Amino acid sequence: MNLLKRLEGVFSSPKQTFAALAEKPVWVDVLVVILVALAVYSLIISPYAKHDQAQMIKESVKLRERMGEERFNQYIQNMEGPVTTWGVIQTTGGAPVMFIIAMLLQGLLLMILGRFASTEGTFKQLFPSLVHANLIYALLGNGVRLILTLTRKSAMQVSTGLPLFFPKMEITSTPYIVLSQFDFFQIWVFGVLAFGLSAIFKINIRKALFLSYTVWFLKALFNIGFTLFGLSFVR
Repeated sequence: MNLLKRLEGVFSSPKQTFAALAEKPVWVDVLVVILVALAVYSLIISPYAKHDQAQMIKESVKLRERMGEERFNQYIQNMEGPVTTWGVIQTTGGAPVMFIIAMLLQGLLLMILGRFASTEGTFKQLFPSLVHANLIYALLGNGVRLILTLTRKSAMQVSTGLPLFFPKMEITSTPYIVLSQFDFFQIWVFGVLAFGLSAIFKINIRKALFLSYTVWFLKALFNIGFTLFGLSFVR
């Protein structure tokens, strides 16, 4: 199955596509597509994200007191300054690197949990399915978020999850952070991934769905904890 058929198959015929990937694992070309898409997306939204971050920090009395007035003002000035070459490298390279790390960790977790359900399957089979499933989030999901970011002139005010139904909710509030984990594209990713897990581990689709969404749940808990920890320094 060539690249175009796999790209189309993830969205239109995931069961057949992931079954084919389990039989003949391929992933390098799709990974390149995702990494390029992530780099471009990060570069486009970076001015909005940087502005949002600067505004949030400006409003942080706690951080101002901790850093001191002079250091705080210098920090804000640096954030609002012109973009440097190193800044561009960090922006375009950070998201792809984090994506690869996330795929490896999620793949390892899936293999560990998968062993409780089956003795079949290898990481070599699993990794391609995980990468292909994330086409949904990296291409379609980021495409929607990019449009919303350009429309609203803000990267922080953008969500493709449950916060869409609560437009007045404060983005740094705990309820917003929790609800944002119920991202429609992430839920879609782990739903189609179950077809791959079913084919790889030779288990029925119910067990595969349970396994897939267990990893989604653990990932959501980690994201909530990490975000709340980061916000504890500014709010």
